[in-house]
Amino acid sequence: MTAPATAPSTLLEVTNLTKHFEQRTSGVIRREAAPVKAVDGISFTLNSGETLGLVGESGCGKSTAGRSLLRLIEPSGGSIVFDGQDITKYNANHLRRFRREAQMVFQDPIGSLNPRHPIGSIIGAPFSIQKVNPVGGVRAEVQRLMERVGLNPEHYNRYPHEFSGGQRQRIGIARAIALQPKLIVCDEPVSALDVSIQAQVVNLLEDLQNEYGIAYVFIAHDLSVVRHISDRVAVMYLGKMMELTDRDTLYAAPMHPYTQALMSAVPIPDPKRENTRERILLTGDLPSPINPPSGCVFHTRCPKFREQLSEDQKQQCVEIVPLLEAKADGHFAACHFAEARTDIGVAIGATLDTPGSGASFDKPATSFEPPAAPPASGSTF
Repeated sequence: MTAPATAPSTLLEVTNLTKHFEQRTSGVIRREAAPVKAVDGISFTLNSGETLGLVGESGCGKSTAGRSLLRLIEPSGGSIVFDGQDITKYNANHLRRFRREAQMVFQDPIGSLNPRHPIGSIIGAPFSIQKVNPVGGVRAEVQRLMERVGLNPEHYNRYPHEFSGGQRQRIGIARAIALQPKLIVCDEPVSALDVSIQAQVVNLLEDLQNEYGIAYVFIAHDLSVVRHISDRVAVMYLGKMMELTDRDTLYAAPMHPYTQALMSAVPIPDPKRENTRERILLTGDLPSPINPPSGCVFHTRCPKFREQLSEDQKQQCVEIVPLLEAKADGHFAACHFAEARTDIGVAIGATLDTPGSGASFDKPATSFEPPAAPPASGSTF
């Protein structure tokens, strides 16, 4: 008899997370000014071994949310329950222990590496900070990690400037997995890399997830990368979460007008289809997070608000803040008049599945293997 499959356990539960940056006026007498509402009340859960993609325009609060999850910046409100414990109540000693379970891969690989330290010291820093003595010694473990992420172990004493961008990001990943954490927040880890290198890094992250059971919060702009790596996807706009559902549902039938506009912006490598498909244009500038619009923060740029709604419906959008509610089974949207559009979903799905549309994320079933012979220091694996 086959044993029943165990339900995935909830690793991270975020409730009404906010981060407001306080401001003061300029001049001789500096008075308090309206805060910048970078993250304004987002909620979600993350299971062990799951990947949640976080997408949205620049300035929507994705990176701030990711850093707040790990308390690299202090959240202004809300709760972050990690493995049953609310980390917003942790003191310095508890936070130090929490760092063994949760790590971050930063967007800028060179900016996150100390140029004065060799990479052996950088990757081995978690062991010394957490006072962990791996079997065989720190150096042997660091070299094992280097080989695991596709770096030459003989380059232990080289400095970050001697590596390419893709290699530097692998150094950051090796440092993040050193203590085998349960959660890694990836803040646009492939946005600064060439397309072919992006595929290699994404495949490496997936291999590590399968090997160690790591959960990812994956922040990115590239919808094709997010579609490939994510189990569920959350869409943010102006500090709020607009839509949240599993990957296949979101890409097949997005409900929120903002998500639909993002999907329609992805070009299709077929001139005939590209010329006939609908392009949803967002008019106006992105509102300031200092003074966001009332009601639905998206209504000032929403094409449905502008073209389809009655005056009474528009009044509802202007006055009432829409909650992130279930519009279908497991499909959440913060819109009073959410409606699934399968035509947009078909377009984006065809784009990302078409050969030649971008990086190829296909890989063999075998796990990642480093190159047999070490390449030159300036090349990328």
